Amino acid sequence: MATDLTTPAPAHPDAARIQRRTLRLLFTTQIVGGIGVTIGIAVGALLAAEIAGTAVAGLAQSAAVVGGALLAVPVTHITIGHGRRPGLAFAYGVGTLGAMLIVLAAATRSVPLLFAGMLLFGGGSTANLQARYAAVDLAEPNRRARQLSLIVWATTIGAVAAPNFAALADHTTRGWGLPALSGPFAFSAVAFVLAAGVLQLCLRPDPLLTARRLAAPIPPADAPTAAEPLTVPAPPARRGAGMRAAWSVVRARPAARLGIATVAVGHLAMVAVMAMTPVHLREYHPVEKVLPVVGLVLSLHIAGMYALAPVIGWLTDRLGRRPVILGGIGTLLAACAVAGTAGHHTPRLTVGLVLLGLGWSATMVAGSTLLSESVPDAVRPQAQGLSDLVMGCAGALAGALSGFVVQLSGYPVLTLLAAIAVMPLLALALRPVGAAGEED
Repeated sequence: MATDLTTPAPAHPDAARIQRRTLRLLFTTQIVGGIGVTIGIAVGALLAAEIAGTAVAGLAQSAAVVGGALLAVPVTHITIGHGRRPGLAFAYGVGTLGAMLIVLAAATRSVPLLFAGMLLFGGGSTANLQARYAAVDLAEPNRRARQLSLIVWATTIGAVAAPNFAALADHTTRGWGLPALSGPFAFSAVAFVLAAGVLQLCLRPDPLLTARRLAAPIPPADAPTAAEPLTVPAPPARRGAGMRAAWSVVRARPAARLGIATVAVGHLAMVAVMAMTPVHLREYHPVEKVLPVVGLVLSLHIAGMYALAPVIGWLTDRLGRRPVILGGIGTLLAACAVAGTAGHHTPRLTVGLVLLGLGWSATMVAGSTLLSESVPDAVRPQAQGLSDLVMGCAGALAGALSGFVVQLSGYPVLTLLAAIAVMPLLALALRPVGAAGEED
């Protein structure tokens, strides 16, 4: 396996201790944040369809994806200058504001307010996604994929259960006077506030700033001994090293290009099919029974996304990034075939959604790891932010078009188009290994 490892393993014992503490903290907040994101996603399309119609439901869902993508830019800027902690807390704060606006939109049946709320609600997803990169700031090279995947997996605990809580949250908040389908977003706001507070108070020292301290040149006479703490000041962030600089670096590195493309295309296919699945289920399930069915199907889909992430991380470290990427692509194609031919057979549709989640997990873990280790430390946060921006825009495009495709041609056509969109990635991943450090 030939990978361009631009960052050495942490050499100071403090780094290992800080890494263990960081992983435990991120694991906890991912559970809480996963509940906040997923309980809203479970009813987002239904609420949008109720207020604005089926065709617009996909656009409303895509607004959350667009918001998450665009928010990656200011979050990256904050992270570069101040570290992971304020960046993640800011993203959760924006998600909280969005959830509150969605509740207000449901009460007033305001479509513009709904779109504004969904746009800001994407902040919760931004925080959850950026957290995976915080897990590799201090990771040893041969454990990067496993530690990144551990944080991805942590979302399982909250996210799998959250859709099944949607009906309970909706029923509970109706007693408080909130409109139908808005209660889950009220619960999302509470979850985001908790996650932001814990990170702001406890993510100290910051893993990115610590990694910078380790990477900073230290005069030999002043170098700390193994027993001394890390007290070297972190170098200031490079003001000129923004998204444009990151793109220049990524463009010159085949492995980095493959990493970004893998994450973006896997997310596009997943969002396109997943976003319209609740609407498809509503076509042949009674209104009073559709929420429990949607909750079960999405719970199993999300289990596919996250539950096996540690296994995928282990395989990525063991077999290499490219083989796992190819496996993820094959799983996405199988998912589209199964879901697209399920018709009104809910168990078969559920199998397709589980496969869709597994394919997304493989492309997310392997692609994110490949990108992170294929760019220099000086532009790594920017490249990671660029990846999330591209991924979010791809998912937003899929979500925006999915409602129109389903309304005009049906759910099977949507799955076919999602499979077609994956094929160029397959060609890219099968290209011969270059000499610029591309993954084997």
